[in-house]
Amino acid sequence: MSTQPIHVDLPHKLGKTEARRRIADNIHKLGSFIPGGGAVTHQWQGDRLDLDVGAMGQSVTARIEVEDALIRVHVALPGLLGMMAKPIEAALRAKGSDLLLEDRRK
Repeated sequence: MSTQPIHVDLPHKLGKTEARRRIADNIHKLGSFIPGGGAVTHQWQGDRLDLDVGAMGQSVTARIEVEDALIRVHVALPGLLGMMAKPIEAALRAKGSDLLLEDRRK
């Protein structure tokens, strides 16, 4: 099965440690942003977060790499979900930082 890759870089000024903490605090919200809902499993590997998202009967794999001034988001959309690559990429660019880096300690 072919996949449609999405790569989005989200700049930040938080430093790696704070950005990683905020992503860890917010990742549970990801499923609510998926149309029709989605089941999300995740696992940290150092400063990389590996994700598996079940949505619309499909399994989507994603990776978030946390750097000092950048978050790199990589998503592989399988099959027909590949047709949604442009709107999903646009949504990640527009809302990705808000979703992933919101400070929940406030």
